[in-house]
Amino acid sequence: MSDSNLLIEPLPPGWKNQRFGEVCDRVKDSCSPVEDGDTPYVGLEHLAQGFPAFVGRGTESDIKSSKTAFKIGDVLFGKLRPYLRKGAQADFDGISSTDILVFRAEDGCISGFLKYLVHSDEFIEYAKSTTSGVQHPRTSWPSLREFRLSLPPLPEQKKIAHILSTVQRAIEAQERIIQTTTELKKALMHKLFTEGLRNEPQKQTEIGPVPESWEVVRCEDICDTISVGIVVKPSSYYVKDGVPAFRSQNVREDRIQPEPMVYISEEVNNGPVKKSKLSAGDVLIVRTGYPGTSCVVPPEFDGSNCIDLIFVRPNKEKLRSHYLSRFFNSDAAKVQVQAGKIGLAQQHFNVGAVKNTQMPLPPTDQQDEIVTHLELIDAKHDLATSKRNALQDLFRTLLHELMTAKTRVHELEMPC
Repeated sequence: MSDSNLLIEPLPPGWKNQRFGEVCDRVKDSCSPVEDGDTPYVGLEHLAQGFPAFVGRGTESDIKSSKTAFKIGDVLFGKLRPYLRKGAQADFDGISSTDILVFRAEDGCISGFLKYLVHSDEFIEYAKSTTSGVQHPRTSWPSLREFRLSLPPLPEQKKIAHILSTVQRAIEAQERIIQTTTELKKALMHKLFTEGLRNEPQKQTEIGPVPESWEVVRCEDICDTISVGIVVKPSSYYVKDGVPAFRSQNVREDRIQPEPMVYISEEVNNGPVKKSKLSAGDVLIVRTGYPGTSCVVPPEFDGSNCIDLIFVRPNKEKLRSHYLSRFFNSDAAKVQVQAGKIGLAQQHFNVGAVKNTQMPLPPTDQQDEIVTHLELIDAKHDLATSKRNALQDLFRTLLHELMTAKTRVHELEMPC
């Protein structure tokens, strides 16, 4: 049994040392689902990981066996693999999986505070230490109710809950922007690759409608090089420092993920693997895992190399690198990628399939405009992601500081 707890010394004025079982009770109301019933159902899959929110819900018609009935305000906590930090406060009546413990706040504790308490590091560490089972580690109410904590008075609980919920709403607002821009980008890509930017009449082609003035070409016909990186014992070339060598995990849609990176020596890069030495502007395409995912080699990685990736060097007179990368990340290209995969256990996208991939080819000035439009929406997505990440860091910090009284609510200026 862990000695993890949330006891504060010295105890702030008005705070009380209590056990978890004294600040809330476990709800054990059993409910048998009714066929065709529409009562909301919450399973573990409907609880967000690491954040006090729901990510969906089912209905009682989805399930067969008896479950636990909960009420508005109850706090639901996933007892299976508690390190996943799944807990949220219900704003609706419903029924939940038996792998979810339902807590109801007692007098002296408010639900809004309780939902954040179960996300504190100390509570999660304690829950982890009380699990049993190797394949499916679960904690239990008899164990959790013994968790010791210092409970602030009700007015301070309300202020703590208010501060944390304010940050939570800000995070959720950024999440909605991220989701909206993701959907907008997908729709915009379809429009740009089928209608272009000039309101031209369309013509039917083997890959669907495209503007009349555009060509449909095979990649092989407009690229100078289409080849594959190091595939034979690449790890035998690794050194601690040297020339970066990209792998699949370094390629994200239209961007490089620089970590984790592996390196090879200059001698190897200019020797046995010089065939796959990259130039700025080359397009990298993933073969295995998420085949077809592509990005452009930026100038700072000119002269690097790649491992088990397809690299493409476009004919610069006809094809822009960023346009080619954007196309491979589009739904239109993914259809061809899916058709071009080979292998059973682990499917690969090979060089031959890339060479035969057909793509819409507008004039280079229109390629540049299409890329610019997509970069603008990427910038909005990245800004929202950056804000979301910063707010998540703030949330974790505030959660710890406020629950441990290292920061008191009167020290923070928050709109009420």
